[in-house]
Amino acid sequence: MTPFDFHVPTRLVFGAGAIRRLGTLARDLGFARPLLISDHGLEEAGHVDRALGLLRAAGLEVEVFDDFDVNPDATMVERGVAFARTFRPDSVIGLGGGSSLDCAKGVNLLLTNGGAMADYRGYGHAHKPLLPMIAVPTTAGTGSEAQSYAVIADAETHMKMACGDPQLAFRVAALDPELTLSQPPAVTAAGGFDAIAHAVETAVTKRRTAISALFSREAFRLLNANYERVLDHPDDIEARGAMQLGAFYAGVAIEQSMLGAAHACANPLTARYDMTHGVALAILLPHVVRWNAHAADDLYRDLVNGIPLAAASGGIGDRLADRLIEIGRSGGFPADLRTTGVPEQDLSTLAAAAATQWTGTFNPRPFGAREALEVYQCAY
Repeated sequence: MTPFDFHVPTRLVFGAGAIRRLGTLARDLGFARPLLISDHGLEEAGHVDRALGLLRAAGLEVEVFDDFDVNPDATMVERGVAFARTFRPDSVIGLGGGSSLDCAKGVNLLLTNGGAMADYRGYGHAHKPLLPMIAVPTTAGTGSEAQSYAVIADAETHMKMACGDPQLAFRVAALDPELTLSQPPAVTAAGGFDAIAHAVETAVTKRRTAISALFSREAFRLLNANYERVLDHPDDIEARGAMQLGAFYAGVAIEQSMLGAAHACANPLTARYDMTHGVALAILLPHVVRWNAHAADDLYRDLVNGIPLAAASGGIGDRLADRLIEIGRSGGFPADLRTTGVPEQDLSTLAAAAATQWTGTFNPRPFGAREALEVYQCAY
């Protein structure tokens, strides 16, 4: 059994209406001048004004930074740092999806420690104290609220950099499923599949532990049972809550076990073609599961044990891959890379880029450029 050291530094506050506790949670942590980081879409949905009202009612002085896009890059983070220096916050609150939460972490890291995002690629490179943070996720996807990593794109290559440090863990994550009601269906679908991919990949990596396996299995159980439900019945708060918890649990699993080949292959697609991360994973993950299962079909047994799957025949990996295809179909995703317009002659270049991704090193089956090309060809 793999040795592990397990600690969850983030307090989880969950339930419909949890956002109403934001002012109290911030005040209890000693916040006085929080910087609220959120995107334009959340402003249009009214969530930013609501958060501002709650924080100001608690006696806090707060300003908003929103000058960033989906998949924030290092330049956007630097803009946030410049804004923060004029406000001089004593704390940070991330409100939104993974982009808002990752941007909040990146701004905090550079504001307190200086340098550039590339200086923090890897883990444990912060040498000065960071500001305390609260996460208020409005999607069920990345699980960033449960992780000590900021995923920020390089401004020139657009490739994602994983920058981790123990201090990047949020002090509190307030999960309110009512906040996810404002998501467009496409965001619900793509974010939900991202969370499913986290559950599937963390369950089988070389770094998986007995603890991470618990979170991976429960995450997949919740996500598998509620993905179609939340798409068919978008006002179902129970389903939305289950998806939020599933995404959070999968994020906890990532902290212990990391990810695998599907994420390594998805990142170059996102960088080169601006393909939504969840869409890329929906195309790739079934093929990665089958590809890994060729080496060890039992890898996925614990994940699917006791969970009803649509396919009744075939090996464990084949059954799981069939279910993932079914989920992807319900999400309205393209069936293959060819459909998205990716030129076949680009696959070798994509494979070379995928082989450099850190997540590939944790895949249960050895993974390099040749193996990445095989995955892309299967998905084409």
